[in-house]
Amino acid sequence: MNILYISQYFPPEIGATQSRAYEMAQNLIQFGHRVTVMTEFPNHPSGIIPPYYSGKFISQETYDSIPVIRSWVYARPKKTFKTRMLFYLSFMGMTVLNSIFLGSEKYDAVFATSPPLFVGLAGISIARLRRIPFLFEVRDLWPESAIELGQINNQIYATYGHKVANFCYRKARDIVVVTNGIKEKLKQKGIPEKKIHLIKNGTNPDRFRYVYDADLQKKLKWSNKFVVLYAGVHGVAQGLENILEVAGRLAGDPSIHFVFIGEGPVKNRLMGFAKKKNLANVEFLPEVPQDEISRFISLASVCLVPLKKNPLFHGALPSKIFDCWACGKPLLVGVDGEAKREVEAAGGGIFFEPENATALSEAILKFINNPDLAKEMGENGKKYIHDKGYIRYLQADELRKVIEKTAEG
Repeated sequence: MNILYISQYFPPEIGATQSRAYEMAQNLIQFGHRVTVMTEFPNHPSGIIPPYYSGKFISQETYDSIPVIRSWVYARPKKTFKTRMLFYLSFMGMTVLNSIFLGSEKYDAVFATSPPLFVGLAGISIARLRRIPFLFEVRDLWPESAIELGQINNQIYATYGHKVANFCYRKARDIVVVTNGIKEKLKQKGIPEKKIHLIKNGTNPDRFRYVYDADLQKKLKWSNKFVVLYAGVHGVAQGLENILEVAGRLAGDPSIHFVFIGEGPVKNRLMGFAKKKNLANVEFLPEVPQDEISRFISLASVCLVPLKKNPLFHGALPSKIFDCWACGKPLLVGVDGEAKREVEAAGGGIFFEPENATALSEAILKFINNPDLAKEMGENGKKYIHDKGYIRYLQADELRKVIEKTAEG
């Protein structure tokens, strides 16, 4: 098969979306299929496009044997509703326009992954122009998420967003979802269950594994410290302010060290808060490439997976859960619903009520006072991902079967 894979976010950008798209595309190629990825000029989350792309509207490249067509986007460091919408809409328009450079090459299917939601409209347009099936992957419900997080507070925009989402769901020949919660929401919208396929998040054990780096530990000055690590996007949804409150409560014990790795729209605000409160036990580090992040995770005592307290996130299952387990690390999970059930089933961490500083403080102290429990839970998590098949190449094989079935009609 020849597959056109559309993802607005893709490496060298760092993040869960980029990692899933990259792993899926790479594995589909290893299974014998041809895959071309259409994505943006790299800029996320900084909003700054590298000088290499200056003056261009398209770039045809190869990234780790994957043919990639990158399109210009309206990227800006300042994230407002207007700049975000122009960012999303510019990618949609430029991707459809740049699809003409694919020439007469025949593709068997278009697979578009969202959010952003407008990626779906780009996929539908290209699929119609080429008269091939369109498949839609839903990793998060939009506009529901944007509304709950306060990014959309205009009823007209919200109504339009729902109409666009429902249009994409209807026009997709098949839909791939990453959690049971999303699947149930789509069924409630009247989407036939037979066209919804659940392929959860997972990890790549070849990339995420325990790697003890004594030199890095010495450089970071993490020796003899209990390191509570958050590695990921510093965004609105994570509620990271709560973590800083916990750091303030536990500041009396110098051995407890909180580390934030990554970038995002609220990072500067978090750093300002930590400085204002003089939190010497908090450290902020820049993004770390996917090929190196295991070295940092392996030095952590426990990994944090937080989200805000919101019923919308009851259907969330963050991919960092599986990445940290692959490194043999126990988790502190502040995500109720599906993520909580998964972690408890694995015995791979402690759940704390989202945005509850007292509950998180008690969970951290429980790990500190029970080092054998932390080791046991880390090992449980690592075993669980293998027992349950939360491995990228296995999930890519599931995706392969879905696309093949859809393309065959």
